[in-house]
Amino acid sequence: MTAGPLRWRQRRGMKELDVLLERYAVRRYDAADTAERGAFERLLEREDPEILLWVLGQAAPPAEFEDVVAQLRRHD
Repeated sequence: MTAGPLRWRQRRGMKELDVLLERYAVRRYDAADTAERGAFERLLEREDPEILLWVLGQAAPPAEFEDVVAQLRRHD
């Protein structure tokens, strides 16, 4: 599971995202490769509504986030 500052960065203003990001962190982050971890960390810099639209499939994420968004959907 993620530790330190990253754990706090994944806390969001939307409960739905808190749940999704926490599930991903617990179930996937430690096993993810360096590229996926980096994409997840950069994803956390984006705005909540934007991330939620990507995860719900209502908007296409930028190419750099496609794999991590797919993983977020799997861990929903």
